[in-house]
Amino acid sequence: MSFPETRPRRLRRTPALRRMVRETTLAPDNFIYPLFVGPGKGVRREISSLPGQFQLSVDEVVREAEEVAKLGIPSVILFGLPEKKDEVGSEAWHSEGVVQRALRAIKKAVPELVLAVDACFCEYTTHGHCGVVVEGDIDNDATLDNLGRAALSYARAGADLVAPSGMMDGFVGFLRESLDEDGFEKVGLLAYSAKFASGYYGPFRTAVDSTPAFGDRAGYQMDPANVREAMRELALDVEEGADIVMVKPALAYLDVIAEARGEFDVPIAAYNVSGEYAMLEAAAEKGWIDHDRVMMETLTSIRRAGADLILTYHAKEAARLLRGTR
Repeated sequence: MSFPETRPRRLRRTPALRRMVRETTLAPDNFIYPLFVGPGKGVRREISSLPGQFQLSVDEVVREAEEVAKLGIPSVILFGLPEKKDEVGSEAWHSEGVVQRALRAIKKAVPELVLAVDACFCEYTTHGHCGVVVEGDIDNDATLDNLGRAALSYARAGADLVAPSGMMDGFVGFLRESLDEDGFEKVGLLAYSAKFASGYYGPFRTAVDSTPAFGDRAGYQMDPANVREAMRELALDVEEGADIVMVKPALAYLDVIAEARGEFDVPIAAYNVSGEYAMLEAAAEKGWIDHDRVMMETLTSIRRAGADLILTYHAKEAARLLRGTR
């Protein structure tokens, strides 16, 4: 009888052996937790399309940030739900906007937390597009001017990272120059560098009421079929001064994350987006999958592909499991 000379199973025999040879590690340090902040006081409204996630008033966002910090998660990213919208999204750079107030309040309560802000206008505009609309199209350069105003407003309120997400050409270089000229050279840029025109964003658009009133975003977000173009976008943002670059979504674009990891030596982030989260939650509610097991497997796959940071709505649950407190 012939027996195998090589037996890889030897190193799978016990949990301790498996931990010793594990190639990919996952920790709370890898997570950035998205938070939705809106007007009011004492508001904690569950988002129907994102079970377990909430629209929060500033006071409730502070409580959430305190919990996040206690779980060892180093960062949150804020999305604003403005009190009013207009054609250009001017509430995004209002000094007393909900995001600006949240930044100041969180920085005071949890100074060690890294505060990132999504810098886009889709939540703030009446038309739901990510910039200034001129004759039915997004005006790239007019949008950059407003993006600069918003970034400076966030920096003045205490943001550590500004995260431009509108996929405007030249947005990283423009913001870097704008921040530096105003004395905010220490504020970093987390660029949504390869953001694809994806069907996985549906639950998020419900959460922030940002579905476009006309057309779609395929004219400025990337074609899901293109990886070489993604590398070009990433390279441009690195050259323009991005401190961290992002691929969004994550699961359907693991190949893009892996390609980026091999090509660039800056930190790589990936957004485990709303549709990915909602599908897992729905399947678990039906009893079709083991929620915690699939959640951890999903997050590990994003890390394995090469992401240093994962923006994920599962951050708190995963952190509790990793810390053994769930």
